[in-house]
Amino acid sequence: MAKTLLEMKNITKTFPGVKALDNVNLLVEEGEIHALVGENGAGKSTLMNVLSGIYPYGTYEGDIIYDGELCKFTKIKDSEEKGIVIIHQELALIPYMTIGENMFLGNERGKKAKIDWTETYGQADKHLQTVGLKESSRTLIKDIGVGKQQLVEIAKALAKNAKLLILDEPTASLNETDSKALLDLLLKFKQEGMTCIIISHKLNEVAYVADKITVIRDGSTIETMVKGKDEINEDRIIRGMVGREIADRFPKRPDVKIGEVNLEVKNWTVHHPLYTERKVVDDVSINVRKGEVVGISGLMGAGRTELAMSIFGKSYGTNISGKLVINGKEVQLKAVRDAIDHKLAYVTEDRKGNGLILSNPIKINTTLANLNAISSHRVIDKDKEYAVAVEYKEKLKTKCPTVEQNVGNLSGGNQQKVLLAKWMFADPDILILDEPTRGIDVGAKYEIYCIINQLVAAGKSVIMISSELPEVLGMSDRIYVMNEGKIVGEVSREEATQEKIMSYILRSSKGE
Repeated sequence: MAKTLLEMKNITKTFPGVKALDNVNLLVEEGEIHALVGENGAGKSTLMNVLSGIYPYGTYEGDIIYDGELCKFTKIKDSEEKGIVIIHQELALIPYMTIGENMFLGNERGKKAKIDWTETYGQADKHLQTVGLKESSRTLIKDIGVGKQQLVEIAKALAKNAKLLILDEPTASLNETDSKALLDLLLKFKQEGMTCIIISHKLNEVAYVADKITVIRDGSTIETMVKGKDEINEDRIIRGMVGREIADRFPKRPDVKIGEVNLEVKNWTVHHPLYTERKVVDDVSINVRKGEVVGISGLMGAGRTELAMSIFGKSYGTNISGKLVINGKEVQLKAVRDAIDHKLAYVTEDRKGNGLILSNPIKINTTLANLNAISSHRVIDKDKEYAVAVEYKEKLKTKCPTVEQNVGNLSGGNQQKVLLAKWMFADPDILILDEPTRGIDVGAKYEIYCIINQLVAAGKSVIMISSELPEVLGMSDRIYVMNEGKIVGEVSREEATQEKIMSYILRSSKGE
């Protein structure tokens, strides 16, 4: 019988106005991969923050027993000294420092306040080799992609002698190839005796790597399934997560008459803001009609976000050329305000960095893009602001005790709903949604898909960028395939398949 490495008993954690964890129990055996699944706000990350000491002993009720010892962690350093290392969904790396510097930040190599750089970079290179990252440890973080940065975080954990590795949504920002490589790395670590806890909304990935799956709903433990003993399938996991069946992942769209072209992008070219000789968007031409959802599919780094941001008031890039036509008229959108004035909205993929002000309440974030609508003579009407926020809270089913709550205290899915509310209140005719369901659970995804359907039913135009092929296929009327800054294919809903989209990408990568 395997040894119990971790037992969390009757963990209860309360925040003002909400009980985040209610008597949660978790048992993890040595050398297993244990998945935690649940809707956004279910309490998964909160439970791991309790375990790692981010929420210190005394701020919660219950016991943590690790390796046979009752632990009372008061800070994250305490748990790391025991070999418990957590990697958060938002990567904690400093762009203008090297890989090696990031890996040993706060864990420096050397003596008497003098860093031994030879040892630092030597050990860093060794750990990079372990995780299969073929980069010099002297490379700056800003010069590597998100997939490689995720591997740096894992190498950083290894440098802390991790025995229990906790990964919170490790593949949320990765394409399918990078995701598979990371999951295979976890399986390799398991063979070498490491124990992992993985939080993920990607149920196919959970089924691929996990030995056990614990479902948490509304702050309580629902059940733990064991591979080889219990019947594990996505329908059962979803039922446990949301407390109901979801018969169809993508809601049926009512018959919508697709109208005239609303936005046309012609021969659009964008250069990198720093490396100005490099084209990140190369002679792209696309269009979207009223009442239509147009998907843009492609691998990480294909230029999709760069295209969207450059269209949205030239908020990305340099040496931008080409034409934008809205409702048959050529327009010049030189700033974000110009884009908003022309009824164009962009819902960023980076909701925490660029989309929301986390330290401000929901009501302020909701009305931020359309202050004129709640103001008189440039003075904000607080009653109107509150009423608008409540209206969108109810419309989008945002889970929060009050719209006075700071957005930073919401779960990822509810933050995404506030971000959508912000742009819906701006009353755009064209919405560009960049990874609108990244890092959120299947129930919240369904609700956002319903919102998208409501928007196009009202005659709005939606451009949806997504790295999840099933999502693009399930929601789009038409799909553009992008690779290496170019449009390499266009397919209708009827003829679109995962294989067809990938074949466009692979053929263009080979130069065919």
